[in-house]
Amino acid sequence: MHAGDDTDSLDRATKDFIAARPQLFGIAYRVLGSTAEAEDVVQETWLRWQNTDRTDIREPAAFLATVTARLAINVAQSARMRRESYTGPWLPEPVDTSVDPQLGAERAEALDLAVLFLLEKLNPVERAAYVLREAFDYPYQQIADILETSTANTRQLVSRARKHLSAERREPVSSADHRRLMEVFLAAAQTGSLSVLEDVLTADVVSYTDGGGIRGASRIPVVGRPHVSKYLAAFAPRFWPQADIRWVEANGRPAVLVSAEGNAVALLSAEVSARGIERIMWVMNPAKLAPYVASLDN
Repeated sequence: MHAGDDTDSLDRATKDFIAARPQLFGIAYRVLGSTAEAEDVVQETWLRWQNTDRTDIREPAAFLATVTARLAINVAQSARMRRESYTGPWLPEPVDTSVDPQLGAERAEALDLAVLFLLEKLNPVERAAYVLREAFDYPYQQIADILETSTANTRQLVSRARKHLSAERREPVSSADHRRLMEVFLAAAQTGSLSVLEDVLTADVVSYTDGGGIRGASRIPVVGRPHVSKYLAAFAPRFWPQADIRWVEANGRPAVLVSAEGNAVALLSAEVSARGIERIMWVMNPAKLAPYVASLDN
């Protein structure tokens, strides 16, 4: 074999990888809920792809997706242990979807922060099966091959994941309604208006703050309309006067980036149904905010 053949082969391998990359990142991110972990998985997939004998691989994209999904499941299994020792609630890491609304998938499924948060309760194999089916529209047989299980078992995994999500989540509203309700909520949170807050929050609303141990972030979820309203009203005078707000998009939904003195301090997002605001999510962990903010400025 000539050196030229080697170069041609690597060029083709690189092209195949670059073409598949958005999908690979989309799979890994949905399985892991972390952009940093997803990037690591994609990088590892690339290293394996370079070192694979590619002569008999007819469908590079399918091969790469298989490697990515299996690596992501392995990382998710060890990540579960780390997340159990995490300080306070763990929320998924937000991504800016304004450039790629589907994030490399056929459909923008399993991308909403609220959905990723709920998927965290599934085991990694169920989660991968759900993601490959719902977001990437893979046939059950192909998912079964990736997960090294039977088609019947794969259908069960997907069905269990769907049931879990529908039990925990109400039908979301349109993006316009979502933004409108968040605007009312934000104005009420800023002024500490209890009556308006009680009007827009559902009876069993939960507020989660992911501070990763930073000072001042609530380490336990705040549950129920009266508690959440009072909690928001109490910190309004301390939090909002020096804050700048910017409407952004995170994971396909309107969100609010809160900054103080030019530094991002929180990304506020919410799960909104026809009943009102169901979950409030504050991502304040600097390690999760920094990559999101950097992607906005690109």
